[in-house]
Amino acid sequence: MNVTYTFNLPERRAIQFSASGQPTPVENPAELPAWTRLEHCQCANCPLKPTQFAHCPAATEILPVVEAFREEDAYQRVAVSVTDERRTYTRDATLEEALRSLLGLKMATSGCPVLAELKPMAIHHLPFASSDEFIMRTVSHYLLQQYFEKHNHHEPDWDLKGLVERNQRLQLVNQALWQRIHSVCRGDSNLKALLNFFSMASSVSFSLQSQLRKLESRMKGEAP
Repeated sequence: MNVTYTFNLPERRAIQFSASGQPTPVENPAELPAWTRLEHCQCANCPLKPTQFAHCPAATEILPVVEAFREEDAYQRVAVSVTDERRTYTRDATLEEALRSLLGLKMATSGCPVLAELKPMAIHHLPFASSDEFIMRTVSHYLLQQYFEKHNHHEPDWDLKGLVERNQRLQLVNQALWQRIHSVCRGDSNLKALLNFFSMASSVSFSLQSQLRKLESRMKGEAP
């Protein structure tokens, strides 16, 4: 995969960020800020050890984005284009909405062993996904994985219990990442983007059945 986000802020040059599906190499680890160190607000469910990993993979990956927008207002309008190998998406959006989409992609491909569970969705990235689209894509990807589990003679999880458990694990990571960047952001764009991403993930854990009932009517062709 090769995805490029281009932000056009008023009276400023365009800012670009790319995601290749692999963690971005760090040229000078010694120069990374303290909040990226693994033991700084380390996730409660992090399997990594500080003796083996000096820095949090997810924090290191989103660092350039956090630094670029650390003083920005979340609700300012920006023109954003997202280009991958097949198509280009363009949108006039709030900075928070665009960052939510970019940060989710960067975190899923950061090399974090917990967030790596989202990498299959990141490979088929959909920028600016709504809450309904997020639920639809999350459940569809999970059920396809269960089909492959059955095809490979493993026990599938058609009741989606594993999906709820997965998103509970992801919530711990989201909360810790929010704590990491809270102290370095004067503006609220990065924080609101993470909180929005967090709320979408929470909907899978706490209100999945109600979300599915909404989708059921739409799958029947009924108006929302």
